[in-house]
Amino acid sequence: MLLNLRQIEVFRAIMLTGSISKAAQLLNVSQPAISRLLSYTESRIGLVLFERIKGRLYPTPEARRLYQEVEQVHNSVQRVNEVATDLIEKRHGSLHIAVSPSLGQTLIPMAVTRFRQAFPDVKVYVRTLISSDLVQALVTQQAEVGVAIVPLTHPSLHAQSIYENHLVAVLPASHPLADKQELDARDLEGLDLIGYGNDTPYGQMVQQLFGNRPGIPQLAVEVRLTHIACAMVQAGAGIAIVDELAVAGRVWPDVVVRPINPRTTMPLHMLHSNVVPVSQLAHDFMEMVVSTASRGMRAGWA
Repeated sequence: MLLNLRQIEVFRAIMLTGSISKAAQLLNVSQPAISRLLSYTESRIGLVLFERIKGRLYPTPEARRLYQEVEQVHNSVQRVNEVATDLIEKRHGSLHIAVSPSLGQTLIPMAVTRFRQAFPDVKVYVRTLISSDLVQALVTQQAEVGVAIVPLTHPSLHAQSIYENHLVAVLPASHPLADKQELDARDLEGLDLIGYGNDTPYGQMVQQLFGNRPGIPQLAVEVRLTHIACAMVQAGAGIAIVDELAVAGRVWPDVVVRPINPRTTMPLHMLHSNVVPVSQLAHDFMEMVVSTASRGMRAGWA
């Protein structure tokens, strides 16, 4: 008969303490219960494990050999318990996330900082990816959580809108319109625009902002990413229209950011697999992204 874990536990306690009574105390059970289980174990495996000599209990050579293996089993069980505790308390581990490029400079660093304050021993991997690559990273499980500026769809992904992001104008601080606290789309008509191709989500959102009216700003410089557009504005190449999260935290000196009417929404989306379970660490991070976005915008991203 093979030993079960309870028999192994009792045998080890007797080996450690050297007596039935002390083993009972160690395991917080009665002495008769230990004696019965030891007797049952010896009869079932066909080995004498302990001999009583002059009132003391001595392990047999078979027991000493068995104890070497039992210690390995005990250490393995302890390791399993330690790993389980680490998972419960989130002491260790790693988290892989994929995010839109503009978020990698603003929202995500804030969320990651808060996350690591809560879980300092968890390693975080951040990949900034364009939309198609971001979806691929999630589907192939290279990333567990995705945060995207534009809506992304895939049958294997769950997407949730978590924040009502808006388009804003970014202008050089010396621009004549910088004195206005709020801009109308008409204010931008005829100006040189640092923008995006009409085949991109950003380009389509800018088209939506201006509608079919004449005087749409002239696309003077075409870029693919919002942080490149902001860098162009900073250098004085023109004005840009980006989402408000792209300029959160005042990361671009010498530029001003102004809301635009009509307000055009570009919601922030959280994505994760709907076919593979999401870790508790990922759930915690997603909650921090949501709270960071709402808190940051209320505070003006100072």
